[in-house]
Amino acid sequence: MPLISANTILTSISLFHVTLAWFFLTSPSSIADQTLVFIIGEAMGMPDDARSFNHKSSPLALLSALFFVVGISDLVSISLPEEISQYHWGSQAPIRLMLFGGISVYSFFFSATSPLISGIYYPSSWGEGLKNRVVFTWAFVEMLTWFWIWVTLREERRDLLIRIANRRANDEDR
Repeated sequence: MPLISANTILTSISLFHVTLAWFFLTSPSSIADQTLVFIIGEAMGMPDDARSFNHKSSPLALLSALFFVVGISDLVSISLPEEISQYHWGSQAPIRLMLFGGISVYSFFFSATSPLISGIYYPSSWGEGLKNRVVFTWAFVEMLTWFWIWVTLREERRDLLIRIANRRANDEDR
């Protein structure tokens, strides 16, 4: 039995997405000024592109809407029956883990401060907006959280299968 249930972690990350939506809509600069963003960005040597978050803009409003939709739809998905929820999140967690891992790797290894391409950096025409400390910190925290959810779901699956087997055995005895 895990210390914190998968439903609790999923509810927390869903509410985190709704909170991010609020801040991207009302005060995007407060996200770039967070201590966690600064510490992780400095530790990884990520470029500081906080000027993109200084003013409200249409792309940030769209991002806010997307975070809100994802947060609310995930909250609704958490309320599914236990067997269906286990199946749904059991397939979602590894996919989201890989996606956010890919964004983290791209954001770090293809940025201007990357140790991989330190002397031969050429800016790309399409992905430069993803190579900053805000995006890296967000993707990294999401990746860690989805790994935690995935591991917790694997632990809970055993207990669920035992409960289902006991329920079926009790139904057959009647």
